[in-house]
Amino acid sequence: MSLLHDITPEWFQDSTRIRAALFGAVLAVLLLDILRRLLGESLAPALLTGYLWNGLVFGLVIGLAGVGLSLTYDLLGFANFAHGDYISISAFIGWGSTYLVAGLGEFSPLNLFFLGVGDTVFPRDVGISVTNTPGAVIFGLVVAAVGGATVALLLDRFVYQSIRKTGAITLLIASIGVAFTLRFLIVFLYTQNSFGLTVGAWTYALSLPGGAVNISAPDLMLVTVAVASMVSVHLLLTRTKLGKAMRAMSANRDLARVTGIPSERVITATWLLGGALAGLAGFMIALFQGTINYQLGWTLLLLVFAGVIMGGIGSVYGAIAGGVLIGLVTRVSQIWIPASFAEAVGFAVMIAILLTRPSGIFGSDAL
Repeated sequence: MSLLHDITPEWFQDSTRIRAALFGAVLAVLLLDILRRLLGESLAPALLTGYLWNGLVFGLVIGLAGVGLSLTYDLLGFANFAHGDYISISAFIGWGSTYLVAGLGEFSPLNLFFLGVGDTVFPRDVGISVTNTPGAVIFGLVVAAVGGATVALLLDRFVYQSIRKTGAITLLIASIGVAFTLRFLIVFLYTQNSFGLTVGAWTYALSLPGGAVNISAPDLMLVTVAVASMVSVHLLLTRTKLGKAMRAMSANRDLARVTGIPSERVITATWLLGGALAGLAGFMIALFQGTINYQLGWTLLLLVFAGVIMGGIGSVYGAIAGGVLIGLVTRVSQIWIPASFAEAVGFAVMIAILLTRPSGIFGSDAL
């Protein structure tokens, strides 16, 4: 950091400080406006708490998906645009497995696995929810993670491995081709329709001034799975031999190879881990929304990229922080703007953070 400080022109440092001051002033004004609205009773505490809770839940999904994307970017050196479609296809595999377990014996296995394509099976027929069929939901979650890891590894072997040395641009363009291929495969198997997934589950209404905040069983499951997954990734990176090898390759791939680190095994593990996290994120975002369609991961991908860039490209912890921040911003901003513009605000905040801290919240701290 000191070297960067020495070579950075003084005018640039000054302009960055000015932007940071402006950004801080705008943030302070918004916080004061929230306080004014709360005291003036034009904003109910229940509504604000609901925005914060929904933002946290949504942000954890973005952060979970962002960890996988950040890992592959940091070790393989390219932005994998197919990551969103890993999320989609894993979600379909996971939820198809959930339906298969919950409805086996009552409906055709093929109709169950393909979520009732042709309207032959409906959620109310199978009665799936976190509280009604917890075993089937957990089984589907595990299958989604395994499915995501398998898809990521197979695509590496058949597509990326042979062109790995051609450069980041070639890999990026190839990943776009992979993304379209996966998306068309999902449309071919599941059509372009949206599928409802679950029926009503247990919900706790937390009473607050001005209303109540609904905390549902799917929300609690999502938070538990996301936090447990993130802690597991942290322990993997800091406490295991594989994690230390991944960090060494992240810092200097050539030096790591010279010191005897099996780079191909580390890359394989990275794809498996990133794919599994994409699978978990896909299953959980479908549970959070209650529906699934072939664009599930694609619509989430831009927010995942925004979270990764905001947190600091290549930083796992930055991906988590950026994802949670994006989730909170897109929900809390609805105090001032319509929900249809919320995602735009998330990107605006990303730009504002990059203008004040070009390397992101966690800077260049790799992994």
